[in-house]
Amino acid sequence: MPKPADSLANWRALDAQFGPDVLRIASYNVHGCRGADGRKDAQRIAKVIAECGCDTVGLQEVDYRLDYIAEKLRMEAIPGLTLARHDGPWGNALLTRRKVLAVRRFGFTYGGREPRNALDVDLEVAGETVRVIVTHLGLWPAERRYQVRQILKMIKETPMCERVLVLGDINEWLPLGRPLRWMHALFGRSPAERSFPSRWPLVALDRVWVRPRHALLALKAHRTPLAQEASDHLPVKAIVAIQAQDARLSRASERTAVAA
Repeated sequence: MPKPADSLANWRALDAQFGPDVLRIASYNVHGCRGADGRKDAQRIAKVIAECGCDTVGLQEVDYRLDYIAEKLRMEAIPGLTLARHDGPWGNALLTRRKVLAVRRFGFTYGGREPRNALDVDLEVAGETVRVIVTHLGLWPAERRYQVRQILKMIKETPMCERVLVLGDINEWLPLGRPLRWMHALFGRSPAERSFPSRWPLVALDRVWVRPRHALLALKAHRTPLAQEASDHLPVKAIVAIQAQDARLSRASERTAVAA
């Protein structure tokens, strides 16, 4: 029997039941807007994000089309540190309809490898502060271990009572890899949704962690015909309870899971 957080029926039921007091968030590697068919189409990416029905989306591998996508969706765009390429900026970003309280950007490039970073944003959700960290880790194992250690240092001083989310393309293919084990140790084990490659997803490269773990009410890869074509990754989306809503939402989530 699937766990509540693994059930698409549970996602749909929770999404229909709760209003704006929960955070609907997604992580999406848009691959420079290049689809599985090799065609670049930012409008198609915007349509997939709209399908997800989330008010906040962390992006990886987004380029100069970020402002276009944000305008189409009527969301605020917050760019992260970027790699300057011949065709413009490249990197992480956050799209949101929530009030932005603070923005921080941290670089953690490993040696001479491709520049990597984390975009660290405080949002206001239902009167509470929610910290959202968007990242894209490196391809080498040693690189990922170094970068996860840097993320853990970033979070170390955050009070346990404050909502913290880490999301992004973690690039970890091994289920028992140290970066995943370290993240699970701090956040609790989050469901692994296969998201890559988009047409035939085999591995869970795209992740969402939430602290405290019980605040993660649902998590699911968004798999539609359009999402399978728009990028080489599927978006992974989550519903997150806010502190003031914990008890009520947890009870409702349990009832919904039983009904599903």
